[in-house]
Amino acid sequence: MQQLSEMDSTFLQQESVRTPMHIASVAIYDQSGRKEGKVRFKEILTVYERNLHKSSVFRRKVAGGAMGLDAPYWVEDPDFDLEFHIRHIALPKPGDWRQFCILLARLHARGLDMKRPLWEAYVIEGLSGIEGLPANSFAIMVKVHHSAIDGVSGAEILAATHSLTDEVAPPEVIDTWKGESDPSALQVWSRASLRNLQRPVKFVGKVRNLVPALIRANKLNQDKASHASSLPTKKTRFNQQVSSARVTDALIMELSDIKRIRQAAEGTTVNDVIVAIVGGGLRKYLISKDELPEFSLACGAPISMREERNSDSHGNQVSQMTISMCTDIEDPMERLLAVQQSAGEAKAYSAALGTSVLMDVAEIMTPRVLNWGMRAASFAAANADLPMPSHTVISNIPGPQMPIYLAGARAHMLMGMGPLMDLLGLFHAVLSCAGRITINFVSCREIMPDPEFYKACLHESYEELLGAADRSQAKVNTGAKGKSRKRKQGSRKKSVTDR
Repeated sequence: MQQLSEMDSTFLQQESVRTPMHIASVAIYDQSGRKEGKVRFKEILTVYERNLHKSSVFRRKVAGGAMGLDAPYWVEDPDFDLEFHIRHIALPKPGDWRQFCILLARLHARGLDMKRPLWEAYVIEGLSGIEGLPANSFAIMVKVHHSAIDGVSGAEILAATHSLTDEVAPPEVIDTWKGESDPSALQVWSRASLRNLQRPVKFVGKVRNLVPALIRANKLNQDKASHASSLPTKKTRFNQQVSSARVTDALIMELSDIKRIRQAAEGTTVNDVIVAIVGGGLRKYLISKDELPEFSLACGAPISMREERNSDSHGNQVSQMTISMCTDIEDPMERLLAVQQSAGEAKAYSAALGTSVLMDVAEIMTPRVLNWGMRAASFAAANADLPMPSHTVISNIPGPQMPIYLAGARAHMLMGMGPLMDLLGLFHAVLSCAGRITINFVSCREIMPDPEFYKACLHESYEELLGAADRSQAKVNTGAKGKSRKRKQGSRKKSVTDR
């Protein structure tokens, strides 16, 4: 039995019918080269069954919590049933991409059973109508509650269920796992009373450290203020209360193309390129609605605080920085360079402030009070013209670049899906795998009734940036060749004179 951290408990408090707080991975598998023919559902169950010991997330449930006055506990579920958590479904014919996205959106909109271990997996067949996929491909969508994992530990769970070889079944293991009873009322309430008595002392300590950090960070922000670092002051269509309906789609790109863009702008990162692409896509989308603001939109970018990547890690260890997407800049390369500058300033600000601010704030308030405060702030911001710190989330999690397999089927592509909250009605999950990188966005159907059009805006932004990068690189290469020819000509003239 292990108590959740206050931050993990916050994600449980935010759970509602409109805002289910799970994250998801969607892997598409190529089984055309599998020696044993098509993958059977029973083989997938075997893979999961023999890998359950690699992560505590699979078999633990939430219990206790003192009615929101303290964080609940993770308890090993004695009634764990693997076949409840793994389901088998298929797309109706023709099984095209649009049907696939509609299914993913519907599955993502549905919350998890909060009385069981907080994850589900869906094996999805019938993808034969999707252009560009290998024959007889299938997908697996895995949903895990955000209270149990963040993006990095989610990638670790993905690694736990996959292998580097095309073995059909993992070796059998001796599993000594045992279920356990829920904590007693005495344990829950005595622990809650003690922790709540300690919170005022924690509050003083956290504030004592936070105030000087805020002063340093704000001074640094003023000293390095730029066009790219100016924060938004108004809401957009993405900053309102969300409904329970979801839409999703994905832009699929070659990782080598993203690196080409990065190399054309010295000092930029892959994440800078992704932010610039999303910024260009949002610019085009909002122009079509006649809603593009004069200021630049900003995105929240989660930062991992994990010192080590290992499958024993648990819960959320994240902070967040705010990056300008420079949506007010039309030229794609200028936008990329401005994003690079903003990202650098955001990293410096986060370093000065300290990356544990979100976790510190969660520790000084009871989960219930923190939840009430967040809901009250969301309601007030949704019904007033208040400044918005960010308009969307862009979460970039590097995936495995080597071939990985599940039940002998090779992973062809990997996508991710994130949660929506009131005032943050658009989420971009970025995942890379096997030479491809995807931007999978999730939004509310009322906020974004035309996800296919937004995908087209992202694609156009990507193509423009790639074209601009190629032209920029071509100019550099042409200039280098011209200088080389001049040096050679000068060398030849000098040799003749010398003779």
